Amino acid sequence: MSKQKVIARPACYDKKVALVLQGGGALGSYQAGVYEALSTSRYQPDWVAGISIGAINAAIIAGNAPAKRVERLEAFWEGITAPSSLWPVLSSAIAGENRRASSLNALMFGQPGFFAPHPPMNWLLGVTPTSYYDTSALKETLEQLVDFDRINAREIRFSIGAVNVRTGNFAYFDNAQMTIRPEHVMASGALPPGFPAVEIDGEYYWDGGLVSNTPLQYVLECIPRLSRLTFQVDLFHARGRLPTDLEEVREREMDIRYSSRTRAITDMFRTMHDVRHNINSLWDRLPEGLRKTPEAKFLYDFGCVTTMDVVELIYRPTDAQGHSKDYEFSRTTMLTRWAQGLADAQTTLLASPWLAPMPPEVGARTFDVLKDVLPDGVPGRVESRKFSERAI
Repeated sequence: MSKQKVIARPACYDKKVALVLQGGGALGSYQAGVYEALSTSRYQPDWVAGISIGAINAAIIAGNAPAKRVERLEAFWEGITAPSSLWPVLSSAIAGENRRASSLNALMFGQPGFFAPHPPMNWLLGVTPTSYYDTSALKETLEQLVDFDRINAREIRFSIGAVNVRTGNFAYFDNAQMTIRPEHVMASGALPPGFPAVEIDGEYYWDGGLVSNTPLQYVLECIPRLSRLTFQVDLFHARGRLPTDLEEVREREMDIRYSSRTRAITDMFRTMHDVRHNINSLWDRLPEGLRKTPEAKFLYDFGCVTTMDVVELIYRPTDAQGHSKDYEFSRTTMLTRWAQGLADAQTTLLASPWLAPMPPEVGARTFDVLKDVLPDGVPGRVESRKFSERAI
């Protein structure tokens, strides 16, 4: 890791810190890079929340001592991006950054420590699986890398989202409310039809990204609200070039689909929290008689004194990734994404725009440092990260 200079955090900026991790499969190594930068900063999260691959990264962070978190993230991402031994020729192609070969390898053989295809014999014998892949290997990986006793000790808050298959309702698994097990993390990432639904206490759950690909709203709306600095790490970017072929169309469509919900939630929350904040400011100016009216009391209950800063860290690749980018697990691509997350977070921490005074009429602010400082929001190339030599 490159040496990082972190601007001092003044004592007057005493907001709690949350880390919010979006879903996005293989793109999730970008989030690991972001966390590596945060791990050496003065902005350690007291709450980490995630969806899908974000839930897995969040579990590794919350389920380890601070000094071990980056190491365990390395172990996970190195493990699941190991070349397949089932097709040596293809494995060699993966090492050469052949994205199509890497994606094909994932489709045909799965990823070690993560998922594997059901045997073809299942279909030949009339067995009807409800998914293409089996994820039992992920449970073993989680049990090796995550201390669930630590998560349930509530050293930091941990929240992940999933969808109830029977009701279609979104559900959050939160260590403030329940005991977290590996199944909860697996459920958050059980994207159909690739992965099977996960049974938890008699109900079955799919990937939370089917309803919302970000837990941002859950964190910011949680009662009682606390003034908070939230690092929101997104894996799909809203802005992009006009596609020139079908491959680019499919990638662009994916980016818009998965980024739109995040943008809508962020914009809505910023507006609503400004309303809450101004209601609270206005209350002190109302005559006593007006305060006693039902309408005024209703508005008072809606008001809020907290202020929120949301820092957006968005994966913006420097070149086209293809529509299969969320299941392109080559080692080289993973390391490049990790390095970009690390660089983006370091740039953002050095800028620290949230330290500027909050205008009195504003209840919530959003910051996207990389969009503001670089042309068209596209970061420059970064060197691929290199892990230390050690046994996993």
